[in-house]
Amino acid sequence: MIRIDRIWLATEPLDMRAGPESCLARVVQGFGAAEPHQAYVFLNKRANRMKVLVHDGFGVWLAARRLHQGRFIPARSWQQHPLELTSEQLNALVVGLPWYQVGTDKAIALI
Repeated sequence: MIRIDRIWLATEPLDMRAGPESCLARVVQGFGAAEPHQAYVFLNKRANRMKVLVHDGFGVWLAARRLHQGRFIPARSWQQHPLELTSEQLNALVVGLPWYQVGTDKAIALI
């Protein structure tokens, strides 16, 4: 339905009260611009909530996800900013798996 060519993970936490305009402003501030067909992933400080802003070429979509147990694995301070993810890494991140350990064969090698 929505084409996503690139996925970016913000390394700084986001206040989850932020709406589409605030998230878009954060994308422009952190990434320079909101490019069409790109997704921008934000976690809160406790890493139990996630927001994804997608620019579809016409407007923006904002989705939210919350974990009731556990937490998402945030970007580490040593990782570059902004951090580009593969779709397999995003799939692992969304379910709380260690996304940074997803290898080229799309398998998680270490836990």
